[in-house]
Amino acid sequence: MAKKKTVEETDVKYHAPALEKGLDILEFISAEGRPLSQADIAQGIDKNPSEIYRMLVCLEQRGYLLRDEISGKYKQSLKLYNLSHRHSPIDEIRRASHYPMDDLADSIKQSCHLGVLYQDKLIVVSQSRSPVPIALSIEEGSTFPVMLTASGKVLLAYMEENERLELLKRNTLFKEYPLRKQQKFIASLQEIKADGHYITGSDLAKGIMDVTVPVMNADRAIACLTIAILSVQLKEEVSLEEIAVKAKETARRISVNLGLDA
Repeated sequence: MAKKKTVEETDVKYHAPALEKGLDILEFISAEGRPLSQADIAQGIDKNPSEIYRMLVCLEQRGYLLRDEISGKYKQSLKLYNLSHRHSPIDEIRRASHYPMDDLADSIKQSCHLGVLYQDKLIVVSQSRSPVPIALSIEEGSTFPVMLTASGKVLLAYMEENERLELLKRNTLFKEYPLRKQQKFIASLQEIKADGHYITGSDLAKGIMDVTVPVMNADRAIACLTIAILSVQLKEEVSLEEIAVKAKETARRISVNLGLDA
């Protein structure tokens, strides 16, 4: 059982020991994903069992933990899930991305859009239009095959391996690939993650270049920011790599607005 890095081991300006202890407990039980005894939890967060007894009782009484009557082991209830879903996460992403994306579109004079995974497809949840009269625009609510979009490939690249393989096993296009082509596709995802961004010609339309960066929460991408540029609009004075740098800063601002670890 891996020990969780407690808040005392991080650089925190202000401490609230009781609250921190409770959060350590919730985060550790969530990470383990199975019922745990008081001793298991104490060991996992580097505390004595007696130190966490009152906190466990409190969390159980408030409905955040469930305690098995026979084994005495604790597991998380659905209370945190219900609290987090009182507000749509998509609405939160839209609000957090609005001003950063508008600033980016104004800076590079190109439209940009934000995509997330939805039922194994890529769905556009937010967009900011270019301030110039002629520019490519991807409408909110549009859905695309995940394997045929730059955004989809970036999201796949940052998934945990098991989760990615499960999604690909369900994907009709991937299943039609011969083994060597499947291996090549997965290897390309590793290259995308190593680069930290993806610049490519569109698989869905000729004459379009996509510049895509992940919106991160720690080591996981929760969304992708993409600038789709008509090839005839590419200018020598602003390279695609420079656009990628600006897009990464915009993605970082979105993560910060969402309260995530960028």
